[in-house]
Amino acid sequence: MSYTAKDYSKLIGIEGFSETLLKNHFTLYQGYVTNTNKVLDLLDQMLKEDKTATPEYAELKRRLGWEFNGMRLHEYYFENLGGKSPLDKSSKLAKKIMDNFGTYEAWEKDFRATGTMRGIGWVVLYQDMTNGRLINFWINEHDVSHPAGCNPLLIMDVFEHAFMIDYGLKRPDYISAFFKNIDWSAVEGRLK
Repeated sequence: MSYTAKDYSKLIGIEGFSETLLKNHFTLYQGYVTNTNKVLDLLDQMLKEDKTATPEYAELKRRLGWEFNGMRLHEYYFENLGGKSPLDKSSKLAKKIMDNFGTYEAWEKDFRATGTMRGIGWVVLYQDMTNGRLINFWINEHDVSHPAGCNPLLIMDVFEHAFMIDYGLKRPDYISAFFKNIDWSAVEGRLK
């Protein structure tokens, strides 16, 4: 069973994201889908040919996390974009944020601060499934730093490809545009 790239063209025209930026980002995402399928096919073939004790098999297994998470994180990211309304302060998600951070503003300040840290990666609001706690995490690489047993709620891409065409080195301006376009219903739909 192969993965198929999803169509996110409905996002073209959202405020603060040029068509060029979005189309480039969609193409990058499609590459992760293609490579996920290629790596899975190669691993399956090597398993059938009893080549699992080879360095090539081991490296492909390691590569799978990069390609798969690159695919999935982009899907989450695109799916939590396209909103036009701020978070409803009476929603279940808003109440959870306030329970964990004191105020929505404190959570947003922490999320934005995490996004402006030096480096490339992702900012993810995770829900710890053992106690329901919400925590903003910095994820360096697609396949590194994800907290075990946690559920991703809000994903922001802070690799350069997500903003440099439109914002150059002004990552805080990109983050402001991101916040104007969060689809809070999609984020709340991930809450468990």
